[in-house]
Amino acid sequence: MTKRIVVVASGRGSNFQAIIGALERGRIPAQCVALVTDNPKACAIERASAAKIPVVVVDYGAYETRERYEQALLAALKETRTDLVVLAGYMRILGSSIVREYAGKMINIHPALLTQFHRPPRSRGRRWKHGVKVAGCTVHFVDESLDGGPIILQRCVRVMDDDDEDTLANRILIQEHIALPEAVRLFCEDRLTIEGRKVRVRM
Repeated sequence: MTKRIVVVASGRGSNFQAIIGALERGRIPAQCVALVTDNPKACAIERASAAKIPVVVVDYGAYETRERYEQALLAALKETRTDLVVLAGYMRILGSSIVREYAGKMINIHPALLTQFHRPPRSRGRRWKHGVKVAGCTVHFVDESLDGGPIILQRCVRVMDDDDEDTLANRILIQEHIALPEAVRLFCEDRLTIEGRKVRVRM
């Protein structure tokens, strides 16, 4: 049965576009049933409209408290009857009620190797200044820890001697656009199993 996925994004939506492209090429056996955003001005909305994907705006600024916003967000996600929630540049920390509701059914992309730096995106400058030789991105399941859920996959890039923060970030972004659709595909093919801290990928 074809999986239903929802992408949650706050900004330009380049990772969302990578997922759209993979869906259009038949690489992911799923249907994107909605883009959900907390930002009514997000560029991701234009990408969704171009791909004829429904857009649900849950404007953070329209709610008096974070709790009420998260209640509305959870209600919007439930309405989609999604099998997988994909956080693709969502710039807020989700509360426990949403994380628990979608335990094992929510993934996130981070522009860092989480074994190196635990709190990206602020780590972009840190890793460059620390002189690391390898950087990259991580796709992981979301749990109630901060960026600490079980890792699905990672992709690495070499840090070049002439890199600055921007050139390194741009090369990592290219890998994000490969890693996130791949992780979504593996989930939609029922090939991922969480065993404690590890994610097993079945052949």
